[in-house]
Amino acid sequence: MAPAAKKKTSGGAQQKDKNKKKDDAEDDTEDASKDGKGKAKLKPANSINVRHILCEKHSKHLVALEALQSGQSFDAVAREHSEDKARQGGSLGWKTRGSLLAEFESVAYALEPSSTAKPSWGICKTTEGYHIIMVEGRK
Repeated sequence: MAPAAKKKTSGGAQQKDKNKKKDDAEDDTEDASKDGKGKAKLKPANSINVRHILCEKHSKHLVALEALQSGQSFDAVAREHSEDKARQGGSLGWKTRGSLLAEFESVAYALEPSSTAKPSWGICKTTEGYHIIMVEGRK
């Protein structure tokens, strides 16, 4: 019985396949550290522990942002400037997906957790006003 004929492929096609695999591996590495600091993407969360500072007017929102940028803690700025939940330092507690306004939720779920002393925040505008959002935990 004669051996089965092998399909002839050019060396160039095999080389292209090897290069493609190498490129795919590099793409995966780049995706895991888009900011160049080696940080991986946030894992999906079903709930977040969130705080916010709500200001109806843009000018008051800018004053609150300046306070945060000058190094004040998030809860102190919330007590002073927020028009919602001010007595709790802006804490909304644990919120599940779908329980917040869409604009607010998309910003909040994209944030990395941080502390009130060194907050990492996001900003959005909703029908309620201007929000400065900080996430304390994810699960």
